[in-house]
Amino acid sequence: MGHREDLLEGAKRCLLEKGFVRTTARDVVKESGTNLASIGYHYGSKDALLAQAYIALVEEVGDGFTGGGGSAAPGGSLERFQEVWSGVIRSFPQSRGIWMLSLEFITQGDRLAGVRELLIKAQEEGRAGIAALLLGIDESALGDDVVAAEGRFYTTLLNGLMMQWLFDPESATTAEQLTEGLRRVMARASAA
Repeated sequence: MGHREDLLEGAKRCLLEKGFVRTTARDVVKESGTNLASIGYHYGSKDALLAQAYIALVEEVGDGFTGGGGSAAPGGSLERFQEVWSGVIRSFPQSRGIWMLSLEFITQGDRLAGVRELLIKAQEEGRAGIAALLLGIDESALGDDVVAAEGRFYTTLLNGLMMQWLFDPESATTAEQLTEGLRRVMARASAA
């Protein structure tokens, strides 16, 4: 591994241990075995490095939403909807630190213009990723309209579930409850 990768891995470990606000450039250097100049050279700033590390952590969590085996249910079906959301909810306990980081980055975003832009781009990619997962198609086959509508819908659900789970896992919405809620909304909308 080169300095760029070492920095990213060190930054991920620091974020999980100390969080965004408390992680210093020296912490990352110590954890990665690199030097301070490498941060500026490869990432531009400590904050940009930490944002990239956070994005990488979230991507790793997202890769596990189906348990690594994909989904047996057809894309776009209620069965797939429930299956994927079950995987998302299963990810919360072991990924709690990453979801807590989400809140830190959200609250710091306005203060860090360059970092904010990285996170906005990552959010758009996240919308595409979750839409592709639920629809059972490759991200490259998604139309912009699908990402803009369904990707936003699914991301909103994800953020709401994350907040519920972080606040009180015992009363948080289950995949079954979420699916039943969607089923009822669809039935009412089609009856109207």
